[in-house]
Amino acid sequence: MARVGLTTERLVRAGAELADEVGFEHVTVSELARRFDVKVASLYSHVKNSQDLKTRIALSALEELADLAADAVAGRAGKDALIAYADVYRDYAHAHPGRAEAARTRLDPETAAASAGVRHAQLMRAILRGYDLSEPAQTDAVRLLGSTFHGYASLEGAGGFSHSSPDSEESWRRILDALDTLLRNWPTR
Repeated sequence: MARVGLTTERLVRAGAELADEVGFEHVTVSELARRFDVKVASLYSHVKNSQDLKTRIALSALEELADLAADAVAGRAGKDALIAYADVYRDYAHAHPGRAEAARTRLDPETAAASAGVRHAQLMRAILRGYDLSEPAQTDAVRLLGSTFHGYASLEGAGGFSHSSPDSEESWRRILDALDTLLRNWPTR
């Protein structure tokens, strides 16, 4: 019988908060049970195991980030949309480091196809329509942007830019300007 007040949604939300506090790799059903002061077995009516919990956290983080990105780029195009999307990604990684890590979890193909990851790709491609890129350049550009946003946020979160000038924010703005210039002048094959 499920403990009163415990729901799958509540456990996933608590797991996401735990990921932000201690790191996504340290999230387990056992740790979550300690947080709720319940026996581990009582959580198994809501999640199958720690991997199921992590998958649910990843799906939740993808959804949360897609909603934020969609709101940020709504009504924008070109460079304005690119900057809005990039800033949402970076801000989310700062505010929710464990969830940002969760959003990069490898999902099985069926789960990935049904996830908000599809919305992320659609948003990115919508931004790229403003740059008039066709395939395969569009796919290459999606991969470049995703790598840049993820890489920068990861290095920045680890303190990689805190010891040198210019400051991280100034570099971020220059990088976004450079990406805009590159996208407007994408090399042909």
